[in-house]
Amino acid sequence: MTVIPSSPAPAAGPAGRGTGPSEPRHPRPDGRDRYTIGEVASLTGLTAHTLRWYERIGLMPHVDRSHTGQRRFSNRDLDWLAFVAKLRLTGMPVADMVAYAEMVRVGEETVDARRALLERTREDTAARIAELRDTLAVLDRKIAYYHDAVAASGKD
Repeated sequence: MTVIPSSPAPAAGPAGRGTGPSEPRHPRPDGRDRYTIGEVASLTGLTAHTLRWYERIGLMPHVDRSHTGQRRFSNRDLDWLAFVAKLRLTGMPVADMVAYAEMVRVGEETVDARRALLERTREDTAARIAELRDTLAVLDRKIAYYHDAVAASGKD
């Protein structure tokens, strides 16, 4: 397996809270964190259409609106979207993400159900990682075979 080193995430400046890769930095400090849908799209890589869809299906908690009705996202919304992006990477079905979001809204009485859902997702993700490691090993063997074949033919 090839390991690619990464540099540590920089410590957060005044606008951010995070000090590591799991704690996001924010472009604006809390209290001055009102982002338009276009800004959030740019920051997250999601389209405005996807952000509206997330809100419509109940995946986004209530998004504040300006006096003219424009969506105004907060740092908390950015954190939620970062978490949703991680859930998407696990392959979690959207229906499960929406169910999880609803459980969060309900409150403390759903902690056990939320934990169980995340534990199942973790198990599924660990199994996928194991499959990918096996696949990577097969690819490494094939690449080594072709490398050796080229070297033996003198075409290197």
